[in-house]
Amino acid sequence: MTLSPAFLDELRARTLLSAVIAPSVKLTKAGREWKACCPFHNEKTPSFTVNDEKHFYHCFGCGAHGDAIRFLTDARGMPFMDAVKELAGKAGLEVPAPDPRSRERAERAASLTDVMASVQSWYADQLQGSEGGEARDYLKKRGINADQVKRFGIGFAPDGRTKLKNALHSLGEEALVETGMLIKPEDGGAAYDRFRGRLMIPIKDVRGRVIGFGGRIIGQGEPKYLNSPETSLFDKGRTLYNLDRAGPASRAANRLIVVEGYMDVIGLDRAGIGEVVAPNGTAVTESQLERMWRLEPSPILCFDGDNAGQKAAIRAATRALPHLGPERTLRFAELPAGQDPDDLVKSGGREVFEEVIARAEPLSDRLYRHEAAAQPLTTPEARAGLRQRLLAHASAIGDQALARLYRDEWLSRFDAEVGRRAPATQRFTPQRRGSFVKGRFVPPEPPLSDTARGISSTGIDGRTARALLLGFAHFPQLLADHAEQLATLPIADPKAAAARNELIAKAFSGAALDREELTPIFAMLGAKGGTPSRNVISFSFTRPDSDPARASADLAAAVEALAAGEQVDRALALATERFKADCTEEAYGEQQRLIEAKRKLNERLASLAGTD
Repeated sequence: MTLSPAFLDELRARTLLSAVIAPSVKLTKAGREWKACCPFHNEKTPSFTVNDEKHFYHCFGCGAHGDAIRFLTDARGMPFMDAVKELAGKAGLEVPAPDPRSRERAERAASLTDVMASVQSWYADQLQGSEGGEARDYLKKRGINADQVKRFGIGFAPDGRTKLKNALHSLGEEALVETGMLIKPEDGGAAYDRFRGRLMIPIKDVRGRVIGFGGRIIGQGEPKYLNSPETSLFDKGRTLYNLDRAGPASRAANRLIVVEGYMDVIGLDRAGIGEVVAPNGTAVTESQLERMWRLEPSPILCFDGDNAGQKAAIRAATRALPHLGPERTLRFAELPAGQDPDDLVKSGGREVFEEVIARAEPLSDRLYRHEAAAQPLTTPEARAGLRQRLLAHASAIGDQALARLYRDEWLSRFDAEVGRRAPATQRFTPQRRGSFVKGRFVPPEPPLSDTARGISSTGIDGRTARALLLGFAHFPQLLADHAEQLATLPIADPKAAAARNELIAKAFSGAALDREELTPIFAMLGAKGGTPSRNVISFSFTRPDSDPARASADLAAAVEALAAGEQVDRALALATERFKADCTEEAYGEQQRLIEAKRKLNERLASLAGTD
């Protein structure tokens, strides 16, 4: 749903910003403004100001800046529309109604959260009843006290096929089926309780509303943990357990810890560590990563110290690679073998756990260590395999500048630890993409999926492609640094693509190159004597008499812009698809961010054209 600028301006005007911030931040009056220690970073001297007249806050220490909506999304981790609705309700404004179907879905979701609240309350009562004795014994054994039981809303589902159904029949069987609390057989049989004989742990959304449950079996039985099914309220892959409580806690602690399960979250809470979430017993998803990064640019993954936990950590690392950026990464804390976070705080207390967290590794170190330990590096083939895997991981990173930094760091470490450094006189040979057939370079195959193929099908226009290739023909010494990017650029013009393949083949040959040896390339590009024809955009690097330093710098900037543009095009196409399927403010914002990024790249490329 898209809100008009006029409505948002009216909402800001009717909202007293200091009243929104004051419940979580101690404000002190300073003239016509308020001052405080910044809630977004640790400081002792106040540098955070709140201006009610201008409706914004600003921190002169860390640069945090925004309005009331931004404060709720950043400081409390609320989704955009939830923040708008909360402020609008207090300001006496009615949020513009969505289309009838969207309104109906919203109203239905609101009624279902009421159903889930009643279910949670009933489970909590059963825990304290006569049938909850074994569950209470289990909680006592795990060291979970009465305050935690109440704080986390823990309950118990008695053993029996229809106990919940009968007790809450007034809520309606249809609503209980829709929330996943009852199972309705496909053969038309009678509905029955989904959870039976289990300790019930409520899963809440960012506003603290129950949307699902995790059920832990009491005694023997499988599965050990059973989650609510996917419903209109509960999307397991987009939800993080304890997000409602961890959001504010992570701001205060300036960190976010991610563990595997519910009991780990509760165990760390018992040790006074509240900034903890868990991915509901599933592998970490892209949507969950996005939610983590809203709270903290570098969450710490602290999974169990067994093989399964370490594999889960590596899966999370590789899943994060395409989404990494200067303010989006992960860290990894490794627990002692066979222990989970709850075990560690029980045996060693908070101090021991904090020591483990303090040693958390950057993603780059954790992934390198994993790949280096994958097999003994006793043969050239094994070492070549390690190098290839590292390069594949680096190429998966969407941010091209960051991808190059990862590649350079990993290759430098590889050379120092397991590789042999090339002699100083040897020419640098770039990592190959594509292959050689009978001595001729063959570019990489196109993406296999229809969506990916459609995204990459437009390619770089012929005039720009010929200009870029002419630049490399004039300045072949730059090929070594940019051959990888050049090899993967989608060049649609057949003649230009053929000229690119010839250039890459010569670059990979390892021989020293000069302009005279590239005469056939000039001919393929229609540049007689090295002078470009009219079908080539004019850049400093397309003219043989240009200043070499300026031309080299412009050529490097151009290939970087084109390579980045290709990545943005792919991401923009996918973001547009997501926005069409899920018309949310988040999806729209991502699409607009990519459009702006593409515009800036185009402006950067245009600014290089015609330079002297």
